[in-house]
Amino acid sequence: MSRSVRLVPTVTACALALVLTACGGTGGVHGTAGSAGVADPYFPQAGNGGYDVTHYALTLAYTPGTSTPLTGTATITARATRNLSAYDLDLKGMQVNSLTVDGKKTSWTRAGQELKVRPPSTVPQGKTFRTTVRYSGTPETITDPDGSEEGWLRTADGALALGEPTGSMAWFPGNDHPSDKATYDITITVPKGLQAVSNGELRTETTTRAGRTTYMWRTTHPMATYLATVAIGHYDITRTSTKNGLPVYVAVDPQEAAASREVLAEIPEIMEWEEYNFGPYPFSSTGAIVDRRGDAGYALETQTRPFFPGAPDTATLVHELAHQWYGDSVTPKTWRDMWLNEGFATYAEWLWSEDHGGDTAQQSFDALYKGTYFADRSDDEAIWSFPPARPTSAAHISDSPVYERGAMVLHKIRRTVGDARFYDIIQGWAATHRYGNANTADFTAYVEKMAPGKDFSGIWKDWLYGEGKPARP
Repeated sequence: MSRSVRLVPTVTACALALVLTACGGTGGVHGTAGSAGVADPYFPQAGNGGYDVTHYALTLAYTPGTSTPLTGTATITARATRNLSAYDLDLKGMQVNSLTVDGKKTSWTRAGQELKVRPPSTVPQGKTFRTTVRYSGTPETITDPDGSEEGWLRTADGALALGEPTGSMAWFPGNDHPSDKATYDITITVPKGLQAVSNGELRTETTTRAGRTTYMWRTTHPMATYLATVAIGHYDITRTSTKNGLPVYVAVDPQEAAASREVLAEIPEIMEWEEYNFGPYPFSSTGAIVDRRGDAGYALETQTRPFFPGAPDTATLVHELAHQWYGDSVTPKTWRDMWLNEGFATYAEWLWSEDHGGDTAQQSFDALYKGTYFADRSDDEAIWSFPPARPTSAAHISDSPVYERGAMVLHKIRRTVGDARFYDIIQGWAATHRYGNANTADFTAYVEKMAPGKDFSGIWKDWLYGEGKPARP
């Protein structure tokens, strides 16, 4: 969807031309414009070039039932990766009320999801600069290519912000691509009686004379924009810890409390098991957000605090917590590498089952190959519709080949190298790329490095990149 270009009254035609063409810098330093998009193979408009965000400070106020339910101030700290005469932020909908760069008023335009910024002077390469955007309006719900909804979702008693793959731009401006991770301060003020839950640690909770409550959350480890979340509503809050002292913060809608209690009590045990298998937990707290069934159509690995639409089962809890290593700490460079998230988290389910009296990973693998894994025969056939490392389009990055066939790739590696070396590989992978980004080529190179003398060519050719069903399991 395209949008008409909007100018603030002070922007001249010459300034607009400079924004759009980036014909040069000012102040004696010549620059170029950062790209509008990072050429992701499935979401080419996502993200922006020319800078690297290091921190987001988001201050939000939510008042449902009003003409302007959300107001926000986003201060984005970034480092210029070139002499930057102009740059873009991703922001879909919402009205921009003002914009400054390092405290100076700045011209800007809008074009679709692009908020185009022309700083007062060229930002030199290597310089850290701050963009402050004040905005307001009714945040949008975005429909993904696969038909699922993300962005800002209104719920029965509040709202829910979910970002995978491009939903964060509905509620804050930023560099909305997994390749640019940053730390966060998210401060949310909500009406009396409502609570606001987000990522990381709750630093303060204060109530105004009017009864509104402000929650300040801090995430000190790098996080991709799609993993940021805000959940506003009525919640039963439980604070516990694991055996090694890791804080566990769980927020459950009261309607889901009874159904969720038993499985959420497994979080400490699951975390202990996952640390044993995947290595040290990469973040400073864990937990969950459980909202009412129907508020969203999927669970999501929102960092430190996975989201569940209704009471989860144990397998789903294992899956989303495993993502904290694979997806949240080690994040894909592009959306083509989604199997590095979902294949690992799915294989975690298989390993949990194997260690807790259920099917072994080999039995799950065999059932998928034989076509007896899913209740619906069409799902058994769909797994072979494309290779996990090459989804056919943006609409299919969350399809079965990415999940189950991705897990099959990992099992083939395990069978090739043996259990001891396999666990060295998956723990080492999480440690080597901790808090960073990686792609499929990085993974295959790492596996080959960790298991010299082993031949993985058939696995890569037939299972990871090959079309159709491999001839032999």
